[in-house]
Parts: sequence; structure tokens; C-alpha cells
Amino acid sequence: MILLDGSLGEGGGQILRSALALSVVTGQPFRITRIRAGRAKPGLMRQHLACVEASARIGCARTTGAELGSTELQFEPGGAVAGHYEFKISSAGSAMLLLQTILPPLLRLDQPSEIVLEGGTHNPFAPPFPFIALAFLPRLRELGYDVQAVLERAGFYPNGGGRCRVRIGPARSLTQGVWETGPDDPIE
Repeated sequence: MILLDGSLGEGGGQILRSALALSVVTGQPFRITRIRAGRAKPGLMRQHLACVEASARIGCARTTGAELGSTELQFEPGGAVAGHYEFKISSAGSAMLLLQTILPPLLRLDQPSEIVLEGGTHNPFAPPFPFIALAFLPRLRELGYDVQAVLERAGFYPNGGGRCRVRIGPARSLTQGVWETGPDDPIE
């Protein structure tokens, strides 16, 4: 069991989202304490709870502490399963951050998946749908992943109500060519 302190770094939800994604990908369980301790309202808010519930569903995971306001969570994944999933954040919470949480394990599967997300699609302090569709997903496709997203309805803060559909096919042959550096590149 990996133990995490949720107050580290900026003390927000990113450590939780990263832990969920990596746990489902690797099969490693984790326990996180002090969730969002650096925030005015610590603990799981609706958008964070939606990430936990979505990760648990696609990762066949058992959870302890998955409730609003919880500052501790234990997450024990089973294994990711492809399928049709619908996740609704009952607030203007970022559906795009939810997508970034569950996308890594679904990209690794050899069966297609479809995800319908409802919530905020254009949020402050989170990547908006146009960034995901026009910048992030094209880079994944260049690497060989088969992933498409369609915005069905925009959702803005404070009401949310946006809806998007993401289709994930099995990866074609993956390449690292777009990320290779050349002799003149400053990073070695």
C-alpha cells in the first residue's frame, strides 16, 4: 500500500487525480490523507469525488472514505475494464480533469471505450474542452492512440451542465518519434 500526504505540493486535487490514474494503471493500492489540506474547504468536493467514483468504476476498485468532505481515502484497484461509461459531476466541476484522471488506464486497453462526461467543460484553473480537443488529444494521436472527443454542450462556471463524448479505441502501433530530441536540442 502506497501512503500519500495530500497536503504536499500545492495541496489541491492534482495529487489525488494523479494517484487515482497511476493506481488503476499499475494495480497498486494507495491511501491518501490530508486531501486538499491546502484549500479553504479541505477534503473531497463533488468534482474530486466524481474522479474517485469514475476511477473505481473503470478500475474495479474498492474504496474506503469516498464521500463528500472526506480528508482520507483508501483505493484498491482490481483492473481496468473497457466499456461505455457515463459520469456526471453534479456541479460545475471540471469534466476535463475527470477525463485526464481516467484516460490513462483506458488508453492501455485492447478494447474500445466510450465515455460521456457531464459537468464543467470550460472552467477557470482547468484545461477547457478546446484545449483537450485541439492540443492534447492530437498529441496522443501522433503517438498512436486512437482517441476522439466531441463537445455536445458547453458548460461554464458556476452552472456546469456541459456534456462531451470521448471515444477511445485500441492503440495502433505506438511511437516515440514525436518526442525524440535531436543533437541541436538543448535537452539531453
